[in-house]
Order: sequence, then C-alpha cells, then structure tokens
Amino acid sequence: MGRKVGDRVVVLGASLGALLAAKELAESFDDVVLVDRDEVVDNSTYRRGVPHGRHAHGLVAKGQQIFERQFPGLMADLVNAGVKPGDFNGDIQWIFGGQRLKPSTSGLLSVPATRPVLEYHLRKRVQAIPNVRFLQKRDVLGLAVTADGATVTGARIQAQTPGSAPEVLDADLVIDATGRGSRTPAWLAELGYARPTEDKVKIDLAYTTRHYQAPYDPFGSDLAIIPAATPAQPRGAFFYRLPGDDNRLELSLTGILGDHPPTDPEGFGEFVRSVPVPEIAKVLADCEPLDDPVQFRYPASVRRRYEHLTRFPERFLVLGDAVCSFNPIYAQGMTVAAVESVVLGDLLRQGTIPHWREFFRRIAAEIDSPWDFSASADLGYAGVQGRRTAKVRTINAYVARYQRAAVHDAELTNGFIRVAGLIDPPTSLLRPDRIVRVLRKAGRPVPPPAQTLAAAPVSRPQPER
Repeated sequence: MGRKVGDRVVVLGASLGALLAAKELAESFDDVVLVDRDEVVDNSTYRRGVPHGRHAHGLVAKGQQIFERQFPGLMADLVNAGVKPGDFNGDIQWIFGGQRLKPSTSGLLSVPATRPVLEYHLRKRVQAIPNVRFLQKRDVLGLAVTADGATVTGARIQAQTPGSAPEVLDADLVIDATGRGSRTPAWLAELGYARPTEDKVKIDLAYTTRHYQAPYDPFGSDLAIIPAATPAQPRGAFFYRLPGDDNRLELSLTGILGDHPPTDPEGFGEFVRSVPVPEIAKVLADCEPLDDPVQFRYPASVRRRYEHLTRFPERFLVLGDAVCSFNPIYAQGMTVAAVESVVLGDLLRQGTIPHWREFFRRIAAEIDSPWDFSASADLGYAGVQGRRTAKVRTINAYVARYQRAAVHDAELTNGFIRVAGLIDPPTSLLRPDRIVRVLRKAGRPVPPPAQTLAAAPVSRPQPER
C-alpha cells in the first residue's frame, strides 16, 4: 500500500480505463468504488455500455506492456483462456494498398483477445484487490459539490431497482471514466464553468461485424489478416481467429465517410468481395455464419481540451475516452487510457490528491502524439473536413510512399509497427536511414499478390477395404 491520500475515491464507469485507474488508486485510498450502469461483475459477454465491444479490438504493444506490468501474469491468464499471442509483425498479415508489408520479427507481443475477454480478465484482477468494490446497475445523476461549486465532494447516483431513491456517494476524489458519452462538459456548464474546447475530426466511420464457424483453420501460424483502409482503398477489414480451438472466426469490415458495410447478409458479402484480399471471400464461402452482421457507427474523433481550462472544480478528474476518443481503426484508445493511468499513479505517489491542472497537463502531453498520428492520417481522406497544413499533406504523402517501400523492406515494416504500437514516436519514421530506404524502394515494382490465407484442405477419396 502506498501513502494514503484520502478515504474514498469514486470512479464513474467500469471501463478498461477505470479498471486500470482503480489499480493505481487502491494504493492511496482506503475505499475505491467503481459505479457503472451495467451488470459488470463476472460478466464475460458483450454489454450495453460498450457498444463497440462486439467488433474488432486491438491492444497495441505499449498497452500490452503496461497491462502486464500493472497485472503480472495477466497474459498467462489470457493464454489459459484460449488466446494465442504472437508477434505484431511476423504473425499478422498487414495489407496496405492490396500488398502485404514485408514481415519479420518485431519483438512486440500481439494479444488477439476480444474486448469482452480482455475486460473480463482485467476486471477479475481488480475485483481481487481488497479495497476495490463495484456498484453496478447504478445510474450516475451528477456531481455533489460544495455550496460555492468550487470542490467536488461526491457523486449523485441512483440504483436501477424500481422505487430506488437518489443518493449521494461521498468521496475525497471523483474520476469520470464514462467514455465518449461523458457528461462532464454539461456538468461544468451547470456549475458555471466553461466547457472544454473540442478538436473534432468527422470521419463517419462504421464497423460491421459477423462471426463464422470454419471447417478448417485458414490462418495457419498467423493470428490475423488486416487489409488496412487507406485513402486509395478506403474499405478495410480485420479478419482473425477467435480465442479457442474450434475455428470460430470474426470479420469486422470498416467503411468511412458514409460508405458503411451493410448489415444485410447479401450486402455484407458484396462488401467483403470489394476488400483487396479475395481469399477472405473464398474462405467465407466454406464457413457457416453464426449470426447476422451487426454495425457500430463512429461519427467523429473528439479531443476535449481540459488542459486549456483556467477554472475547474477541485478533487475531480476526467480520463480515457471521456477526454479523447480516437478513430478505433488505429487501436489507440485502450493504450492511451493505460498511459493515463500510469500518469495518475505517478501523481498519487507524490502523496497528495492530484491537482486537476497538473493531471490534465500531463495526460495532454501523452495524448499529443497518438492524436496527431490518427488525425493526420484521417485528413488523408479527401472527404474528411479539417485544416490540411503543408506539414499534414507532406507527412501523408510520405507515409503512403513509406508503406509502398515497406512491401520490400521488413525493417521499414518494423518501424511502422513500432509507431502504430505507440512504442516509438511518429517522427522515428523520418530518421535519415529510413528516408533513404523509402527513397530507394518505394518505386520498385510491386510483387504479385501472395496467398494470404490457407486454402481448404483437399478431400481425398479413401481406398476401399
């Protein structure tokens, strides 16, 4: 147990960001309370509060490292649950512009767990912390504050049981981890504070996902095949094996700027055939669909600039998607939330409740790089509204050329994977040695498409006995 800074902390939400924060908070508070509208304890399935949990999720390399550092043995728990980790480069087929980036060993671990599986095992670890408890099936009504509105003293909540009355849960610190739908901006306005300004990139993205039972394993030693969406080929897909040994597959299709993968089976199939990996459609022809396609729409990436505020209630913080919600294609959200939990822990170990100004300043510095990476990439699509500076245009042109060169150069692929995994900053792609490699190899003729998925095993007639 670290140095105590308060008796009780209330975390609004039981998201992944909230769970990671709870681990840090448990060292500094006697009572850590997570409040969520869903039934979360021992829930290993999809839940209403995480509508995107039915679709492809990725825990990039830096996130995996933080998760394992905070919860040693978590990866072993996932393996025991049927998750098969592998290398982020060598064991995943990354397809850009219809061509596979040249693979090699990156040394970065990919953990292809679905969101419910990852959340379940992380929550089990948090549930085992003696001074952490969950109040589930509770609606959050707002904040409790002092008469002058200067300090938050708790949260106003109400159980969903019919006839329940509102109650105030007193706390020395309240943290909003309720995600993209956070009501903190509205609460601030009600209390007479300014709302945070917002940076917004409207992308009108949709995921549509369907599950299949395959008669054989089409991936072999690979974990997944990912035809990534690009401005030149904006339709993308995430195709991978679900945890377990029964050849269940998940396919999430992505479409941007209103070009959404349909939810009717016929339209879904047509969209699959338009993705630049024809083997996916061939594999699905041998598979049995397990459900109907389900869609999740994501209108815009939003960054709330809490660090720019000059007034804010004391003893109140905001983290995770409630601060910055990223385009999910880039798989940054869970990892940035993990990084923010590390910042929270560092501040708590100073022996006092973190001040909002310092916390927001510190997490803003961590958000800057992944936000610039994803926002700049989205502005590469002509239909996305936003200011395209000369720097943004130059970087996008260079990245497209970099990806063409990486088809021939595994070192460039590893460099790109390290940036996408938030291990290295985007500026590392501009190292002089990498620029030289890009200039030398980007113009080479592309190789003929390789077989990306295993063909169905040939059925051979058995000799008569």
